[in-house]
Amino acid sequence: MKKILIVEDNISINNLLKELLSKEYSTISAYSGTEASLLLNSNDIDLILLDLTLPGISGLEIIKKYNNIPIIVLSANKKITDKTNTLLIGANDYITKPFNNDELLARIKVQLRINEHNNKDLKYKELKLLNDSHTLLINDNKVNLTKTEYAILKQLLLSPSSVISKSRLLDLISIDTIDCDENSLKVHISNIKRKIRKYTSYPYIECIWGLGYKMYNDNLN
Repeated sequence: MKKILIVEDNISINNLLKELLSKEYSTISAYSGTEASLLLNSNDIDLILLDLTLPGISGLEIIKKYNNIPIIVLSANKKITDKTNTLLIGANDYITKPFNNDELLARIKVQLRINEHNNKDLKYKELKLLNDSHTLLINDNKVNLTKTEYAILKQLLLSPSSVISKSRLLDLISIDTIDCDENSLKVHISNIKRKIRKYTSYPYIECIWGLGYKMYNDNLN
């Protein structure tokens, strides 16, 4: 059963959310940002429902620190700028209070489904990208990747037949890494290709001039 952390200092709303989710999910509650941080460090959490105005550590700090976990913000603040800023720093969704119960449940299902898809091991021809260890296997040969290299290769493998522009690729990996820009992207791609070439001559990553990058497929080229 998926475990959801409810971070809400209003006891009535916290209890309402627990009751709403109890039939489908395991829940754990925090009433401050500090308590939420402690619970996140000691529990395997699948999704966070997060109020932004909290005692102790702020909701925004929680988002910045734990955006590897799907986060749905529940806030009374309806300002568009606050919504967009919250999403840009790492939240996955933003719902204003008061919320519709059915809509909230649907959005939770969507985020859990997306996260489950993104956390699967990815396979392409001889390559296998392991999510848990952030390791690449090529015919059972272990290839160590940096955090940025892993993030880049993961996005290419998620859509192997599609060309991903440089700007789009940088947007997609921005949650996982902050050390990559358009100038260094080419270097990271070259390093990935060099590591792959140690174990296979197949040209796995293709640069489409003026467009971006994609996984090479000799059946389509």
